[in-house]
Amino acid sequence: MTTECVWRKRQFGHRARLALTPAQVRVIDDQAHVSRTMWNLLHDWWTMLPKHKRSLARADAAIRQARKDLDWLAVLPAQAAQAVLKAYFQAWKNCWDGRADAPHFKSRIRSVMSVDIPQGRDLNIVRVHRRWGMVNLPKVGRVRFRWTRDLPVGKRATKDSRITGARLVKGALGWHIAFRVQILEVEPEPHQGAEVGIDAGVNLPLALSDGNHFDHGRPARLPDKTADRDKWLNREEKAKLRFLEQRAAHRKSFRKKRERSSNRLRNTYDQIKQLRATATRRAVDWQHKTTTRIAEQYGTVVVEQLNITNMVKSARGTIEEPGKNVAQKAGLNRSIGQEAWGRMGTMLMYKLAHRGGTLHKVPAPGTSLRCSACGFTTPGSREGQATFVCKNSGCGFEANADWNAARNILHLYRIGHVAIPAAGRCSRQARKRVKPTTAR
Repeated sequence: MTTECVWRKRQFGHRARLALTPAQVRVIDDQAHVSRTMWNLLHDWWTMLPKHKRSLARADAAIRQARKDLDWLAVLPAQAAQAVLKAYFQAWKNCWDGRADAPHFKSRIRSVMSVDIPQGRDLNIVRVHRRWGMVNLPKVGRVRFRWTRDLPVGKRATKDSRITGARLVKGALGWHIAFRVQILEVEPEPHQGAEVGIDAGVNLPLALSDGNHFDHGRPARLPDKTADRDKWLNREEKAKLRFLEQRAAHRKSFRKKRERSSNRLRNTYDQIKQLRATATRRAVDWQHKTTTRIAEQYGTVVVEQLNITNMVKSARGTIEEPGKNVAQKAGLNRSIGQEAWGRMGTMLMYKLAHRGGTLHKVPAPGTSLRCSACGFTTPGSREGQATFVCKNSGCGFEANADWNAARNILHLYRIGHVAIPAAGRCSRQARKRVKPTTAR
């Protein structure tokens, strides 16, 4: 029996924490500041020139001349400077194609500090032991990083499976390295798992149409102005966060208008960022584990097409027509933002595609108010946040409100009310065919 294996190239990113010395931190900080400054200089040079004189070759020549005239620009490696030019030119192409806004000036405070390493062969990655690896950073030297995933390095690296580059990114928890990984893998077979509808909520994060659910171990409560905004922190961390916020407010009260923040105030802000980054990492970890379990168990997953931007708009209103229950709506908006439904959908999409499954989206209106047993929408059926009791005469269906909505979501998909086509397995044009193999 002869079968034809269909291969595909898959690209993904892997982020790992770096273990840097204070001297190495200062070197990378300087490189990141020079990278941001070079972007701003390039932006000024580009916008000041007439349109007929703008070109990639002239911009490249200007960068080379600037690195010769200004010694401090040489702190940034030459390949990283070329990466800045490439990213800036791509930003304009995205603007011309209507995919993004025009590039703008990068401020020191609001911009993410980063340095690009476009060539993967310069990294020279070596695994030291089970938990640590070594990577070579230009003008920094050998640096340790946390080894949490097998990478195609050494003898495992081939032309099709390799690390194509990396980027150094600084966050609240320090410097990380984000590898750009490309691997060649066999096209997965269609997932034979069952179909399931998922309703995303606030009290119950994920409710499945088959009766299962996923929560993150916190007590359910109504989203109001006293809602827990830091549910991923323990009691000691919440107390420390509250203390740091009070200290920051106290120190900020002594700062005059347009006066530079003191070192103590910036240090307090950094500690607050670290605690919030810790909470975010825990939330992302829970989402990764949950979406992996769903992708491994189910072949077709159906979710709602939610316009989250409109859902989290403020209810404050205007002076002429002030809003009602503004504080309660603000608490609900915070709870929706913490659940990160958009990030959850993105994880489900690529994890299902990796395992041969598909993700579908259906229209959201009416799924939580319609009875999944009789199909009618009767006023007063939604009793509170957690209970659904159908008021239709002759029905009387009673169930958890989120589970009822999940059943409606799956029913909409089965009858063909799909808002977005299936996002799953790669298209046939993106696959790479190889020599047929013989299966016995």
